[in-house]
Amino acid sequence: MENSSPRKRTIPHNLFIAINRSHALIHGIALAFLVYYRASFFFQDPQTRATPSLPWLLLFLSELSLCFVWLIGLPFRWRPTNRAVLAEELPRDDDLPPLDVFIFTADPNSEPTVDVMNTVVSAMALDYPAEKFHVYLSDDAGASVTLHGMREAWKFARSWLPFCRKYGVKTRCPKAYFSAANNDEQNHYSWSPEFIEERDKIKEKYEMFRESILYYKEYDDDHLGSRSGSNSRDHQAKIEVIQECPKTTVQKEEAHEMPLLVYVSREKRPAHSHHFKAGAINVLLRVSGVISNSPYILGLDCDMYSNDPTSAKQAMRFHLDPKISPSLAFVIFPQKFHNISKHDIYDSAPRFFYEVGFLYQSVVEDFLTGFTLHCKGWKSIFLNPARPQFLGTITTNLNEGLIQTTRWISGSVEVGISKFCPLIYGPLKMSLLQSMCYAELSLYPPFWCLSSWCIATIPQLCLLYGIPLYPEVSSSFFLVFLFVFISSLSRQLYEVLVTGGSIRIMINAHRAWMMKTVTCHFYGSLDAIMKKFGLREASFLPTNKVEDDEHVKRYQKGIFDFQIATMFLAPLVTIVILNMASLFAGIIRIIISGNWDKMFAQVFLSFYILVISYPILEGMVLRKDRGQIRSSVTLRSAILCMIFLSLGPVILLY
Repeated sequence: MENSSPRKRTIPHNLFIAINRSHALIHGIALAFLVYYRASFFFQDPQTRATPSLPWLLLFLSELSLCFVWLIGLPFRWRPTNRAVLAEELPRDDDLPPLDVFIFTADPNSEPTVDVMNTVVSAMALDYPAEKFHVYLSDDAGASVTLHGMREAWKFARSWLPFCRKYGVKTRCPKAYFSAANNDEQNHYSWSPEFIEERDKIKEKYEMFRESILYYKEYDDDHLGSRSGSNSRDHQAKIEVIQECPKTTVQKEEAHEMPLLVYVSREKRPAHSHHFKAGAINVLLRVSGVISNSPYILGLDCDMYSNDPTSAKQAMRFHLDPKISPSLAFVIFPQKFHNISKHDIYDSAPRFFYEVGFLYQSVVEDFLTGFTLHCKGWKSIFLNPARPQFLGTITTNLNEGLIQTTRWISGSVEVGISKFCPLIYGPLKMSLLQSMCYAELSLYPPFWCLSSWCIATIPQLCLLYGIPLYPEVSSSFFLVFLFVFISSLSRQLYEVLVTGGSIRIMINAHRAWMMKTVTCHFYGSLDAIMKKFGLREASFLPTNKVEDDEHVKRYQKGIFDFQIATMFLAPLVTIVILNMASLFAGIIRIIISGNWDKMFAQVFLSFYILVISYPILEGMVLRKDRGQIRSSVTLRSAILCMIFLSLGPVILLY
C-alpha cells in the first residue's frame, strides 16, 4: 500500500473543539459556585437553618451526581474528529484479503424473515471480489422458515447482483431500493428503456421472493409449528452451504460471481447456557474457520442492511495501512436507522456518542469486548462517511423501545459494577480520557436515575410545605442556577443542530431523556445489581421488529403511543400528578404569603416538568384513542402520589 492519505487520517474539527472546551470551562466554573452554595448550608448553625437537612442533602447529592456524569462525559466532546476515504483511495480488488460477513438472527417472530433476507442479499451485493468474501447467517432459533429464506435469497441474488453491478446501484437492499421513499438512485440509466425493463423484471422477481417466504411462514405456523419438535432454545445443530447445481455454462459463470452463502444453526438445549449472541459468534468463528478461514470479519445485525456497497473496502483501507494495521482491532461505522420519524419523538437517533465527537478510538456495541480489546493495547477507527454505510430498523413501538433501552442499560451497568469498572480497571491499561469515556457509558444510568427522581419529587414536596430549596430570585446565586440550567439546554440544542436536527427534535430528545431516566435507567440498573448478587439470571429477548400499522401511523405523525407496560407508565404518570399538585398548591401559597422570591425556582421547576411532560398530560386527559393512558393507570398513580405525600412530614422532619 502507498503512504496514508491526509484525508484518511484524523481530521479534528477545530471550531467544535473551541466551542466544546470553552463551554466546558465556563460551565465548570458555574458548577463550582453551585456546589459551594449547597455545601455552605452544612456549615450554618442548625438552629438558624430555614430548610431541613434531609431534603437539602438529597438534592445536593443529585446535583453532585449530575456534575459527576458531566465530568466523565467531557472526553467525548474534547476532540471531535472526522475520517473519510475518497473513492480513489479504495483498495484494488487484487489487494483485498478474504472477508467473512457474519449476520445474526434469533427469532423469526420478532425479526421478520423477509427483512432478515434483505440484509443477507444486501451483504451478498457488497462491492467486493465474490471469490474473496463469504456470508454466514447464524439462526439461533433453528427455524425452518429462515433456512427456506436463505435458499430463496440465493436464487434472487443471482439476478439482483448482476443488476446492481451493471447499473451502479448504491442501495443494494432490495426492499429499500424498491421503496417509494427511495429517490437517491436516479442516474443516467434511469430513463433508458433497457433499464426500466430490467428494473421491472427484478421488482417482479423480488415480489415472488418475498411472497415465497411469507407463504412458507404462514404454512409453517399453521401446519408444522406443533410437530416440528424444535424451538428457539431446544434444537439440533444444522449447517448448510446454500447453492444450486449450475446446469448450463452461463449458470456456472454466474455462480462464480456469487459469494459463498452459509446457513448455521448451533445446537441449543435448555439445560445448558448458550451465552446469547456471544455464543453465536463463537460458533460462527469455528464454522468459518473450517470453511473459509478469512482473516477479517464484518459483523451485522439481522436488520442492519448495507446502504453503500463500498463499506467493506472503506474499512479495509485502514486495515491495509501498514502504519496502523499492526495495532488496529476493528473499524466501526455509526449505528443509523432508516425509519426514524421526522421529529424523532422517542429520541431513537444516537446522536451524542456517534455524531458529536469521539477520541480514541471508539466504543462498540459489544461493550465489554471493545473495552477489553482497548485495554490490551488494540486501537480502533470510527468511520462516519456522509452516506450511511449501514441502516437498521428502530422500533416504532414505545413499549418495545423502553424494553430495549432497559436491556442496554442493564448490560452497561453490569460492566460498571464489575471488576472491569472502567474508572478502576481502565486507567492502568489505557489513557485516562478513554477510561472516562467507557466510564460514562457504564456508570451514567444509576446517577441519572437517582438525580432525576430526586429533582422530580423533593423540590415539589417542599413546595407543598413552603420550604425553599433554591436561592431567592434577588440572590446572586440564583443567577448561577439559572446559568447552569440555560447552559445545559444550550449545549443539548447545539449538539442537535450540528447533527442536522431542529428545536423540536431537541425538545423531543429532552422529553425522551426525562422519561427514560426515571424508568429504563432505574429498571436497568436494578436488573444489573440483582444479577450481580445472584438474585436474577441473565436473559435476552430480541426487540420485536414486526411493524404494526397503527403504531407506525401514530409514530410518523409524532403522537406518543402509551400502550406500554404499567411498570413504565405508572412512574411517569405519578411524577406528572405530583408536579401538578405542587404547582397549583405552590401558586396558591405564593399568592397568599407573597413569598414568590423564595419559592419561584420550585414553582418554575414544576411548571417546566409539566411542559416537557405534555404528551403524558394529553394522554391522561385529552386523548380518547387507543394510544391514550388507561384510566386504571392514572388511578394507581394517584394513589402512589398520595402515599408519597403522606411520607412528607417524615422526610421534612430531618
